[in-house]
Amino acid sequence: MRNTLLKYIPEKAIPLVIYLIKEHKINLKIVSQRQSKHGDFRALPNGETQITVNNNLNKYQFLLTLVHEIAHHVTYKKFGRVQPHGKEWKTVFQHLMLPFLRPDIYPKEMLPYLANYFKNPKASTDTDAKLSLALRGGMAEPGKSFIFEIPNGSIFRYKNIPYKRGNKRRTRYECTNLNTNRVYLFNQNVEVLLLE
Repeated sequence: MRNTLLKYIPEKAIPLVIYLIKEHKINLKIVSQRQSKHGDFRALPNGETQITVNNNLNKYQFLLTLVHEIAHHVTYKKFGRVQPHGKEWKTVFQHLMLPFLRPDIYPKEMLPYLANYFKNPKASTDTDAKLSLALRGGMAEPGKSFIFEIPNGSIFRYKNIPYKRGNKRRTRYECTNLNTNRVYLFNQNVEVLLLE
């Protein structure tokens, strides 16, 4: 297990993660990238539970996602069925994540963003634009750009659909689907392929 985890999480986090997996009898599957989520927790019909985490995440994203999903598992075992990202889950997630918030696990420049996020953790780290950017090291995938980096009026492709970037609202950008002329709101850290 240690060698598998070494590929996905920071080395100093491995003993803590192995402890959590054994202590809570976690059934972990590392799966191919899914567009809509980084990880998943499920209570299976046979009474067991399963956690999946995408294999394309960097070590810092993977660790945060794994602990997020372990928090769902622990919350489910302790409280039964409650609101998925309600107060019980938030408290468990904060408690489980605290030992990982160290400069030998997360780079010190990421720690303030993580500390701010954990004041009131949300369902997705992607909703916290500054944390999301920090977790990615401030870099989009090669050949792609973040929406906030491209000029207003630029044409880009997202999930094989062409869009035109519009104005920024409070935290998201209005983008027009050029096939349907419908306007969608994009998180500022969405990675897109610039066409112009």
